[in-house]
Amino acid sequence: MDSTSDKFIVGSREFNSRLLVGTGKYKNFKETKEAITESGAEIVTVAIRRTNIGQNAGEPSLIDFIAPSDFTYLPNTAGCFNAEDSIRTLRLARELLDGHNLVKLEVLGDKETLYPNVIETIEAAKVLVKDGFEVMVYTSDDPIVAKMLEDIGCVAIMPLASLIGSGMGILNPWNLEIIIKNSSVPVIVDAGVGTASDASIAMELGCDGVLMNTAIAEAKNPIMMAGAMRKAVEAGREAYLAGRMNKKLYQADPSSPTSGLIK
Repeated sequence: MDSTSDKFIVGSREFNSRLLVGTGKYKNFKETKEAITESGAEIVTVAIRRTNIGQNAGEPSLIDFIAPSDFTYLPNTAGCFNAEDSIRTLRLARELLDGHNLVKLEVLGDKETLYPNVIETIEAAKVLVKDGFEVMVYTSDDPIVAKMLEDIGCVAIMPLASLIGSGMGILNPWNLEIIIKNSSVPVIVDAGVGTASDASIAMELGCDGVLMNTAIAEAKNPIMMAGAMRKAVEAGREAYLAGRMNKKLYQADPSSPTSGLIK
């Protein structure tokens, strides 16, 4: 496949960049804009319960720095711990963004680990899909749960690589590979990426994209890290499309020809 024509399709939308980035934890909205611009991301996540996009009149708004006309907003339900709150939050987001229906659902189960509550997630997904939302869903790396969410109608499955904000990287690549193999919708690693190599590995495994926030926002130089993440996602995707050589154990294979040697 020609990587230049390798479009990233999520629901009814098409993108070029496979890097999705968050908008939280930066020093200010100015730094947020600079980092996102450097990342090349087209999709930006927005925690509706924590970020002002117009619901708090008189306060600085993200929209003044990251224009919805230039980026695809992905409202998310960060901070929600049950299906009811998640559904209400995304309906509010749809009103604030003039009918925008591409959303990220995350229902958390524990305040310390931020691990997803998959039971509440499934219940919320059923309601939101029926309500006309295109649901990208944060979940555990359980292949059975991932398939259930796809069957409900979610347009992208977003398993964690490790805990949110941990920077621990991909702890269970085998489960991710099972999810990827069994999925007919995009699989996007969400949570746990700490540095560029983590993003590259996710893409080399065959993930369709990577979503991150803390890895960029809490880097010593967020702008530089944003650029590194862009390159890592692109390189990982190209390596996946190219197809790596087979691994060999104790089977050395000279890189230069062994025939026609000068004697």
